[in-house]
Amino acid sequence: MNTFTIILAVLDVLICIVLIALVIMQEGDSQGLGAISGGSDTFYGKAKGRSKEVMLKKITTGVAILFAVLTVVLYMLAGRGA
Repeated sequence: MNTFTIILAVLDVLICIVLIALVIMQEGDSQGLGAISGGSDTFYGKAKGRSKEVMLKKITTGVAILFAVLTVVLYMLAGRGA
């Protein structure tokens, strides 16, 4: 493996770790028992939470696409795809 392939492999692993962290940070669609108490069901509480969730989903999508493309490129450079 040449130096460029090693750098891409390390970058691929780092992006994978970031992707895992982003997925873990996202909240699930169901709130479970937290929905019973009411929590912050005001309009401003919902809007603030939604903007954070939307931003987090967009970042996760971008990082996932970057991870997939980088993995395919790394596969091609390793000689297995040629």
